[in-house]
Amino acid sequence: MLLSLLACAMAAQNPPATGAQPAPPPVVLGDEHVTIPLDRHARYWFDDARHPTPDQLETAGDSIPWQLRDAGRGYRIDGKALWFQFDAINRGSQRWYLQLGASGIDRAQFFWRRPSGEWVSQEAGDTRPVSEWPLPGRLPTFELARRTDKPVRYWVRIEHERVDFAAPLVLYDQSTLVESREAEQFLLGGYFSLAALIAIVSFANALAYRDRNFAVYAIYVVALAAGQLAYLGVGAQHVWDKWLQWNEISTFVLPGLSAAAALWFTQTVTEPQRFSRVLDVAVWAVIAALLSSVAADVILVSRLSLLLQISLTTLALVIVAILIAVVWTQGDDPHVRLIALGFLPVLVLAVFPILRGFNMIPVSPLTRYGVSIGAALEMPILFYALSLRGSRRREATVRAAALTRNDALTGLAHTRTFLQRLDDALQRCATVKHACGLMAVKIANHDSIIAEYGRDTAERSLVVAASLLRNVATDVDIAARVGDHVFAVLLEGPATPGDLTSRAQQLVASGLRPSDALPSGVVLKFHVAAAMLPDRQLDADGSLRWLMDGVNSIRPDSRKLIRPLNF
Repeated sequence: MLLSLLACAMAAQNPPATGAQPAPPPVVLGDEHVTIPLDRHARYWFDDARHPTPDQLETAGDSIPWQLRDAGRGYRIDGKALWFQFDAINRGSQRWYLQLGASGIDRAQFFWRRPSGEWVSQEAGDTRPVSEWPLPGRLPTFELARRTDKPVRYWVRIEHERVDFAAPLVLYDQSTLVESREAEQFLLGGYFSLAALIAIVSFANALAYRDRNFAVYAIYVVALAAGQLAYLGVGAQHVWDKWLQWNEISTFVLPGLSAAAALWFTQTVTEPQRFSRVLDVAVWAVIAALLSSVAADVILVSRLSLLLQISLTTLALVIVAILIAVVWTQGDDPHVRLIALGFLPVLVLAVFPILRGFNMIPVSPLTRYGVSIGAALEMPILFYALSLRGSRRREATVRAAALTRNDALTGLAHTRTFLQRLDDALQRCATVKHACGLMAVKIANHDSIIAEYGRDTAERSLVVAASLLRNVATDVDIAARVGDHVFAVLLEGPATPGDLTSRAQQLVASGLRPSDALPSGVVLKFHVAAAMLPDRQLDADGSLRWLMDGVNSIRPDSRKLIRPLNF
């Protein structure tokens, strides 16, 4: 029923002409750098006979019911030819071009007569490779006559099926056209490079972490980029220039596949089966229907089949919004709002090309680039959100794997790992003749914390201490928990007594500052024993026991909290 109503609404034919509109005055072209839209400067006529050249039209003159072209007007020309006619005089020295502001036009031809009387004919569109266009590019572009003393009459012939022709006709001087194309290629190159980078990294994450979310996201990014390749004309220009049959259908096939991929990705990250089995089945049904409509459109190639595909694409976007809303209100995922923020640009900006597909609005920058802009904003946000979600889900696995090397409570290295690193460091010191530093650190008030605040606070104090130890250790150093409330830090060097003393002072001072993780008034009183190694031919185990004996020998009421052992 919905499709019938939409088909009826879109089936209104162009109003019959009651008489020929007079030709507008010639457009005067000079050396200024401007763009000149042909709205109100050109006339149009629907040619049921589809004359191949303007000879008969020229002979018929104003007996043809020409009508003045209005801004934003769409033209349904299925089975016909649409002619535009305008006059221009080039009084400057530079070249001027006519550009049709939409890709995917079936066939566009351009005619004008030389002073000698012969026709100049140029052709572009999906009927021929872009490399054979008069001026290759994303959009059909034709060159006007050079400097002339008299106005030249130009004729544009359009064949276009299934979608109303609403492309703007704009005159560009050569400099402005080149600048426009360079800026366009720069922006599009950045967009597709970003898409390729995110797709590659997502595939790598999917393989490295066996993360299904990243795998489906990579497929979605590739499908979305492929759809934009077709819709923007970049694919016909750079990727499948010679594949004319594919070029004709890619504009309709690839965007439909990207919509199905978007719905699949949303279903994967939101997991609607947790909330409603019916909703999950409905999502899969729409994906199947959308893929079927794409296949049907390839076979039937009609307005109705295209209308069905666009309607299902609209439904898919609505379901994406519903899924995001469901997990926002009912889910417990802390990253769902970031995921919803990522989807928002595409959901909003995809409305414009969809309305264009329904022939409800003319071609505009938002109909052409809306999805690309939305995707450029969406891709990094979603990638970041998936990375956060993946890290959270992998945290338990990572922590379990680290138990063979690290202390379960503090995350620091345990004694065996620390002794291996210390032994390696001592061997390097002997080989290259430099010194390293070793500190043993004890929480002197640990027992009093247990007595006053309980075991839970005491364990939290160990975690805080571990964090402070990491702050004084560089990337090449290692900190470890080597006793109940005793730690060790190896400065692999080269280190000096000054470095060791400075690190020890920094650690003691940081322990005496209040921490938000501990009750008010609780501070950590560190005792530190420090030594430069190697010393007295002690091995790793002997060196560590020497430092621990040193830190344990510091009296609880001692005012000197740092004890150097050999400097």
